[in-house]
Amino acid sequence: MGIRQARKTLAWLAILMLNTAYTMAQKHCISGYITDKDSHETLIGATIIDRISGHGCVTNNYGFYTLTLSDGEVSLEYSYVGYESQTKPFLLDRDTTLSVTMNGNTTLDEVTITSTRSNVSAANPQMSMIELPVKQIQSIPTLFGEADVLKALQLLPGVQNGTEGSAGMYVRGGGPDENLLLLDGTPVYNVNHALGFFSVFNPDALKNVTLYKGCFPARFGGRLSSVVDIRMKEGDMQHYHGNVSIGLISSKLNVEGPIVKDKLSFNISARRSYADLLSKPAQWILQRQEDFKKLSAGYYFYDVNAKLNWKISDRDRLLLSFYGGDDVLYAKIKYADSYNGYTNFLEEVYMKLRWSWGNKIAALRWNHLVSQKMFMNASVNYTQYRHKLSLAYENIYSSDTLEAVSEEMKMNYNSGIHDVTAKVEFDYSPVPTHEIKFGGSYTFHIFRPEVQSMQFKDSSVDTSLSIASSRVLAHETALYAEDNITITPSFHINAGLHYSTFTVNKHFYHSLQPRLSMSAMVAKNVSIKAGYAYMSQYVHLLSNSNVSLPTDLWVPVTENIPPMKSHQVSLGVFWEIPNLFDVSVEGYYKYMKNLLEYRDGATFFGSSEGWEKKVCMGNGWSYGIELLLQRSFGKTTGWIGYTWAHANRRFDREGQTINNGNVFPAKYDRRHDISITVQHKFNEKIDIAGTWVFSTGNCGTLGLHHYTGIADNMWVQIEALERNNYRYNNYHRLDLSVNFNKKKKYGTRTWNISIYNVYNHNNPFMIYADYTDDNKIKLMQISIFPIIPSVSYGYRF
Repeated sequence: MGIRQARKTLAWLAILMLNTAYTMAQKHCISGYITDKDSHETLIGATIIDRISGHGCVTNNYGFYTLTLSDGEVSLEYSYVGYESQTKPFLLDRDTTLSVTMNGNTTLDEVTITSTRSNVSAANPQMSMIELPVKQIQSIPTLFGEADVLKALQLLPGVQNGTEGSAGMYVRGGGPDENLLLLDGTPVYNVNHALGFFSVFNPDALKNVTLYKGCFPARFGGRLSSVVDIRMKEGDMQHYHGNVSIGLISSKLNVEGPIVKDKLSFNISARRSYADLLSKPAQWILQRQEDFKKLSAGYYFYDVNAKLNWKISDRDRLLLSFYGGDDVLYAKIKYADSYNGYTNFLEEVYMKLRWSWGNKIAALRWNHLVSQKMFMNASVNYTQYRHKLSLAYENIYSSDTLEAVSEEMKMNYNSGIHDVTAKVEFDYSPVPTHEIKFGGSYTFHIFRPEVQSMQFKDSSVDTSLSIASSRVLAHETALYAEDNITITPSFHINAGLHYSTFTVNKHFYHSLQPRLSMSAMVAKNVSIKAGYAYMSQYVHLLSNSNVSLPTDLWVPVTENIPPMKSHQVSLGVFWEIPNLFDVSVEGYYKYMKNLLEYRDGATFFGSSEGWEKKVCMGNGWSYGIELLLQRSFGKTTGWIGYTWAHANRRFDREGQTINNGNVFPAKYDRRHDISITVQHKFNEKIDIAGTWVFSTGNCGTLGLHHYTGIADNMWVQIEALERNNYRYNNYHRLDLSVNFNKKKKYGTRTWNISIYNVYNHNNPFMIYADYTDDNKIKLMQISIFPIIPSVSYGYRF
């Protein structure tokens, strides 16, 4: 290249750089928080759009937004479902901080709400994501009238429950341990109360619930099937208020308010069941009718949520979250029996049982505005799941002629998992066409599979036995980056990478997981979306029960058991019909590798010893079509969801075959799922809700042949030829509820009347084989929940 050509090239580069600098200089950033006008609670997912340029954004999980626009006239419209929209026109000539408070109003003109939602959500590249308002969760009729987050999610397409009344989730053909449930960004390992009939999430303490069932953003990792991101209330900065409710199963209390107005607020919620208290009269009667010297037994669960929100300045906030909850089963029995023969003989029996399991979670987060264009969230999280079983048993024999003899037995069984996580996340918006998120985390895992001890003692023997599985330490790291890119006003892409590592017992695993989703507007309020996600999972749940048991154990990957992996692709059409509802149709295909199933005949009874030899590894795949018709505004809200799906498994690796290596359906493979949920508000005094569900029956394994082993027909052996070869009867159920509200001097009183399984359909919970008098096999069905009415009283102040 000659000198003249080089000078010419440098001149053009200089002009280009100056032009770029000039262009960048003409862009300014607008940022701030969006909050509720009355409580100053931040609003997650509020929409901000410039009506002149068409550029927009949404608030993050902490109510913060940042939007970079060219200088000149702008007209920002702020909207959030159920709130009055606001428009703020002004001249943008510098970086601007603009925080907005929004006024809640559920009687707004529906046209206004719908038009602001359509332009943003249809163009949003994120698919397979559903936000469920907490108020809607609280209005859905459920078992015993106990509002439940996970049961509400089970009514959405692509999400199935396990068994009748269970809070477990099976998302797009995956298992319950493949769901990442986050409470204020902290994983929750045990999400069930009462063996899975209720979840640990108290709706009174919650602010926002978001479900991702595919096309996961790069910031999430660690599970194959879904992410449930649950955020707790931060507390009212202005006023004290709360609510109390009393139901058939439990009572709840929620209180929130300012400690220092506009600076420091709190929110605390508590819940406790009282089956143990209601059983006291029956125990009192039984104790007096029998030879009990002491009788005390019961079961209850409780949970406590608490949060502090400290607004240090306009640029800094500290948030401290806490959750603690337990299930407790206990019994204290002292029994005496005397016999009159040649000598007076007395036997005394004393038994003491305490069985508890639950979670403790804490999170300390620092929100910092690094610049007008960059928001940082740094946090330290702690989560613990613990299980403790203690049993003591003592027999004392005595008589007039013999010295007292005693036998004593004590047993303890403990297990658990502890995690400590440090995490930092950034939201960065350099230009209007890019919204970048990046960050990283480190987690220190402590797995305590189980510690068992037993002691037996009598007058001549004193024996102690202790068995402890080795404590397993693991280190997990994750880095991610994602960019929400506006290619054109009608074409958007979200691209990202998630990189994770897992080190356990000197074994190192790592995974680079690409994520991609995109949307194209093909007509007004109509878009086509597509996406791909690759996921890895480093932990497994050991369980072979249909219900959630506290003896289920979490274990990490090993040298012989590699991580589970999944690839998922999705394609969908989204149509928002003004003044009516939103419609989405999604198709998906998911391939899963290194799935675990128990070998034929293998069982698990709360011990992780040798668990690797009891399982087989194989592959699975699922595919389906999901339809959702949803209305989230106006006096009548709800949705209709339908899922057509297949979920299959194949275990054909050498030495690890199941079902002779042939394909078999997954346990919760269902061809059809339908859910209809409707809420209607007549006026301020009365509102009603109803839910109807239908699903194809679950799969089960039943024997196909039997033969007699002895000539006189004394016993029968059943031979199962195929895994999951039997399908239960179809499941369907109708639930209804009505609220009667009345304003009082200091608040609002609400009576809730709900009916579970209105037409008393006998839905299958379990199928087993029985025999008739002529020794023929007959299948018997067990149903556990008939029609169940319930009533609760609530007072909001």
